[in-house]
Amino acid sequence: MIGNLRTFVLMAAMTALVMGMGWLLGGQGGAVIALVIAGAGNLWAWWNSDKAVLRQQGAMLVTRQQAPELVDMVAALAQRANLPMPKVYILQTDQPNAFATGRNPENAAVAVTQGIMQVLNRDELAGVIAHELAHIKHRDTLTMTVTATMAGAIAMLGNMLMFSSMFGGRDSNRGGGLATILAMVFAPLAAGLVQMAISRTREYEADRTGAEISGQPMALASALAKISRAAGQVVNIPAERNPASASMFIINPLHALRMDRLFSTHPATEDRIARLRAMTGGGGGVSPSRVPPSGGRDAGPWGA
Repeated sequence: MIGNLRTFVLMAAMTALVMGMGWLLGGQGGAVIALVIAGAGNLWAWWNSDKAVLRQQGAMLVTRQQAPELVDMVAALAQRANLPMPKVYILQTDQPNAFATGRNPENAAVAVTQGIMQVLNRDELAGVIAHELAHIKHRDTLTMTVTATMAGAIAMLGNMLMFSSMFGGRDSNRGGGLATILAMVFAPLAAGLVQMAISRTREYEADRTGAEISGQPMALASALAKISRAAGQVVNIPAERNPASASMFIINPLHALRMDRLFSTHPATEDRIARLRAMTGGGGGVSPSRVPPSGGRDAGPWGA
């Protein structure tokens, strides 16, 4: 509940920034037009963003015949989460990572990398998939699409305001010259910071709900530790080419991981692990996981 309230407040701040930039450009009418433009962009992104990101990441759709254990695991966890069965994709990269996308639970997809199936054991992978299903359940894929589009609109309005000032537009001094300069410089930065703060909030919520879905918080914590260690050692080329998609992954896939937390799209891994550990009092799981067994095998892609 607190996380949802925080997200609402941050998105309200983002909307205020859009309207404020529009007001500086064109008064009350400009504020309305800016909001309409941002809304139109959100509508387009809502419908097309999942296809675009899967294509950018080189995702390959798999069926139960191609990856029976993976697809069965996703199906069992989706049933546990009371969600429709999402499409399952594999990313052709050795970096262990995963993300979810889709405009709603009925049109959702879960994507995992080849690397994650080699690095994690079965319970850890179940925790990761449950985390991604939590994003779908919370409709975080829609939330992050909206915030990314609004951040882009604010950057665009900042550029328009700059050109308006440079060429002496009649509204360039609305609110004062200093206010205009501050808006040009700091509004896009503030929008980016709000977008990152929303992303961090949604990750914490997905960790909590994902742990409840899988029933094994410490398996998810172990997975986060393993992925975090490996992410800085293996380059994810599609993600590096499309850095705007970084917030979608369970762990930041970009190689430049050492950055100030204020500018990070993800919470610190140690903080996420601490919260998961607190769910169990430092012990084991919340409730038994109903992930289907792997036929008694200890080896294979998700052996213990």
